[in-house]
Amino acid sequence: MPERVKKEPERDAGVLVLGLGRFGSSIASTLDRLGRDVLAVERNEVRVAQWSGRLPLVQADATNPEALEQLGAKDFAVAVVGIGSSLEASVLVTANLVDLGTPQIWAKAVSSEHGRILERIGAHHVVYPESDAGARVAHLVSGKMLDYIEVEDDFTIVKMRPPQEMQGFTLAQSDVRRRYGVTVIGVKSPGLDFQYATPETRVASSDLIVCGGHADLLERFAARP
Repeated sequence: MPERVKKEPERDAGVLVLGLGRFGSSIASTLDRLGRDVLAVERNEVRVAQWSGRLPLVQADATNPEALEQLGAKDFAVAVVGIGSSLEASVLVTANLVDLGTPQIWAKAVSSEHGRILERIGAHHVVYPESDAGARVAHLVSGKMLDYIEVEDDFTIVKMRPPQEMQGFTLAQSDVRRRYGVTVIGVKSPGLDFQYATPETRVASSDLIVCGGHADLLERFAARP
């Protein structure tokens, strides 16, 4: 029987986070801070002691399907498998969740091979936090980009400083969409709220712009002086 560490919350459409390493603990603590219904599961006593009283938490071995059944894992709408240190444990926990019929399973992978296994056994979403973070930082250090989010199929959103050719002109005048194939979504001026872009939006040198488009096109656009 899993040892209860903190009273279990109501779980009508909650998120079950399995594994409280850096990835899992970041997700669980953020969800908890946002007021989402979350329950963390961790078998390591040191991590349980670290997070006890800070998160809704159960000490249990999620590789054991009976333990998952006892803590009511089947009642959760979403499960996040944050286990990366043991491929075997990651696969077993994911398979257990698949067997329980969890509607949405997000699983951390540490390699492409690991990710393919997770997908084949039924994980709905596989994430590569180390690889994704490395790629994101590479984009940020290579030019004017201040933030970089790859959405899907190479469609990317970036926050960046405007190239010189935009400064002092409206978006209609600079015509970056036709010239460079990227769309300016909005502009953030110092001390002002974010504003969605219109053709009449004038861009100053001190502004930040948020743009969307294909990753390669945005890279070339951000490399403009």
